[in-house]
Amino acid sequence: MIFTSFAEIVSLGIVLPFLGVLTAPSSVYNHSLVQPIVQYLELDTPNQLILPITVMFILAVIIAGATRVVLLYAMTRFSYATGADLSIDIYRRTLYQDYSVHIATNSSKIIDGIISKTGIIIGGIITPVLMLISSTILLISVLSALFVIDIFVAFTISAIFGVLYWLITHYTKQKLKENSLKISKYSTSIVKILQEGLKGIRDVLINGSQEIFCKMYTSIDIPLRRASGANSFISSSPRYVMESLGMVLIAGLAYSMTLSDKGVSSTIPILGAMALGAQRLLPALQQFYSSYSTIIGSQSSLGDVLDLLNQPIENYTNSQLMKTTKIQFDREIKLNNLGFRYNQHTPWIIRNVNISFKKGDRIGFVGKSGSGKSTLLDIIMGLLRSTEGFLEVDGRVITKENHQSWQVNIAHVPQKIYLSDNNIEENIAFGIPIEDVNHKKVKEASELSKINDFISSLPEGYKTLIGEEGTLLSGGQRQRIGIARALYREASVLVFDEATSALDSQTESGIMRSIDDLDKNLTIFIIAHRVDTLKGCDYIVKVENGTLSKI
Repeated sequence: MIFTSFAEIVSLGIVLPFLGVLTAPSSVYNHSLVQPIVQYLELDTPNQLILPITVMFILAVIIAGATRVVLLYAMTRFSYATGADLSIDIYRRTLYQDYSVHIATNSSKIIDGIISKTGIIIGGIITPVLMLISSTILLISVLSALFVIDIFVAFTISAIFGVLYWLITHYTKQKLKENSLKISKYSTSIVKILQEGLKGIRDVLINGSQEIFCKMYTSIDIPLRRASGANSFISSSPRYVMESLGMVLIAGLAYSMTLSDKGVSSTIPILGAMALGAQRLLPALQQFYSSYSTIIGSQSSLGDVLDLLNQPIENYTNSQLMKTTKIQFDREIKLNNLGFRYNQHTPWIIRNVNISFKKGDRIGFVGKSGSGKSTLLDIIMGLLRSTEGFLEVDGRVITKENHQSWQVNIAHVPQKIYLSDNNIEENIAFGIPIEDVNHKKVKEASELSKINDFISSLPEGYKTLIGEEGTLLSGGQRQRIGIARALYREASVLVFDEATSALDSQTESGIMRSIDDLDKNLTIFIIAHRVDTLKGCDYIVKVENGTLSKI
């Protein structure tokens, strides 16, 4: 930035001798500051000075332009690198939050924060701050050069434009803040509506509710665009007024200077320098104002991003270590006086639970919706931490510090299997880098889950794409892929959370037979609505009113 400012001063400073040598070469030739150049180049006549001064002027302009390009490139690279660091950090912090945080947070807010509002921070905070610093230094440099050339003219120009921009800033600040709040609010809402419409597309099509969602989208998108457009207009519009005013001001100063005793020829170099100075000064002033207004207009989004960045996160290295350090499970899982509720203002979901499960047991859970079955298994899986009491594995208490080491032992098959828009192999080895996928393990897991024959019958086998959320597969096929995914982890504990409740009885029976054929050393927890579904279990636990009883 300092080098750029110096280049600007040099480019302005060279204007005077350049225009002077064109209009009055003799006066420039005889100037004391030019004499060293004359002597060094051995110039005999004033006209011989035109070429070297012209070359110097061209070089100064090129250097000034080049330094501005380099500075812009450096600031852009820095801004977007910082933005990338921010979005990555937000995503990492979000993924490492407790399960209780995720179920209490709207995913639209997270997605908007990572994608949209991080982008706003780049273009609305980081880059403008750098531009503000750059334009401030440039303004000081240009004004310094103009004051050296002509104090009165420089003072007049700087005073008029400075006051005008201050007035504009004063009267637009509140409007920028209001629009900033609207942009922050509506950008999150619009992501939410998009998610709801696209994720629920089957119901949207069946119900014919396309226009309803379009109207909802329109009601948010239009005010969002208006607020964004208003801020953009406020930031950019003064430029055109100032440019016109600048030309009028220069014309007036030029006329007044021609009326002096020195004549027109003597004022041309000064006017040229002033014109070039104004050409540098006005963009710098506009950049300063635009950067300031953009920062003001992005404050609300900055607050949202800072909230996401302030999410606590455990030491990343320790977290990675925990995931590779498995808590040994050889004997039993024990719940001691276990109780859970989400906060002190909500009722207890489960309480005073005392029960143990032996390694290799197959335990079924039944109970009404909301009885606490899923909550209980979430605690066993280390997703939720008990409000009172504790979970033990082979006599070792599972805590916040070691729960990830316990989770290495667990694989989960939910009611609705999440399937990514990738091939079957990648979905079975979900969360594993493609280059690290063990095809042999994938096939073995598929054979155990009774899905290998179906996959092998496909033209592209395990490389077959299954569509977003597995839309090209049946419900039973999706569940079997979910079981294969669980088995691929080589876990010692499998949890089936109503994994077959949405399937027909024939498909359900087939999947339950697949579960029955699994390694008898596996500890399996199964939640089901119907007792008949759990006939292969060693025993069944009924969850009712937050308490457990064997049936």
